[in-house]
Amino acid sequence: MNVIEIEVPEDRVGVLIGKDGEIKKLIEEKTGCKLRISSKFGVVKIECEDALGFMRAKDVVMAIAHGFSPDIALKLLDDEMLVLEVVDLSSMVSENAMRRIKGRIIGKEGKMRKQIEDMLNVNISIHGKYVAIIGEVENVAAAREAVMMLVDGAQHSTVIKFMERKRRELKSRSLEWL
Repeated sequence: MNVIEIEVPEDRVGVLIGKDGEIKKLIEEKTGCKLRISSKFGVVKIECEDALGFMRAKDVVMAIAHGFSPDIALKLLDDEMLVLEVVDLSSMVSENAMRRIKGRIIGKEGKMRKQIEDMLNVNISIHGKYVAIIGEVENVAAAREAVMMLVDGAQHSTVIKFMERKRRELKSRSLEWL
């Protein structure tokens, strides 16, 4: 039996449960896991016999906890090519600089975040002190690198050039498989 307890921010517990418990039920049905949600303490306990179902349920709960909508988080159950990666900014950035760094990642009117998502075919959520990325493994790695470049102070234009190069590499690699 696989068991884990995950802390979920108070503002995300309702999203995880969903209207009339539909999101919680859907995760349980698709993974074969049991979710016990304590909204009082913001803790989700996942219990599961099946290791794969357990890992997928954990990823979906983590994705919702880190700010993704259930629609995007549930893609992790439907497409085995997708992964979730969470970057903890607090381990790299002081509390004083956190807002500025998150602003750099998001960009003016959300433009930088949207460019990362569009160019690398990923979904990004910036919630609290975390940046969460959902996509295919290589795309997520490239998006993480782009985010790290922004954290390290690279100019937006430099990061865009990097992403254009990565996108070409990923596209040529996918064509090699054909």
